[in-house]
Amino acid sequence: MQCNFCDSKATVFLTQLIDGEMKKMCLCEQCAQEKGVTDPAGFALGDSLIGEGFPLEAVPVAGSADEGVTCPVCGFTFKKFQQVGRLGCSECYETFGSEISRRLKGMHKGTTHLGRVPEGLVEEHARQQRLDQLRSRLDASIAAENYEEAAGLRDEIQELETIEVAQT
Repeated sequence: MQCNFCDSKATVFLTQLIDGEMKKMCLCEQCAQEKGVTDPAGFALGDSLIGEGFPLEAVPVAGSADEGVTCPVCGFTFKKFQQVGRLGCSECYETFGSEISRRLKGMHKGTTHLGRVPEGLVEEHARQQRLDQLRSRLDASIAAENYEEAAGLRDEIQELETIEVAQT
């Protein structure tokens, strides 16, 4: 792809939400540095580039039901997240978790990591996945008042947790 400002090859690809619309841009390394895109402190891309009259490609963004929710730690709102394109603090992930999860499902094949696991952690990763499955089934069994199955699942969970303690 070509830089939107010059004829050089684009190496920096930027997407930002500005006034509720997603804007996309391709820049070469030199233009990215000149525009301050590589400086996280001065990341006001929308203001600087719109001021230059650059025609950004607009992509419509659906509104959120959680726009009025505010993070109790930093005061960030979901609407602000949509405008800025990043969250205010680590608590924002919990506060806006359902909306972020919903959007991730639309962007990716799922929200569970299916990639590679570092060598030596494969067994631990498989054991943790099994524990998660068993806990889910245990919750469903208790909700369905199937206490015999729940007791068996509880025992299996305890056995796997015992193995974890023995390994560490």
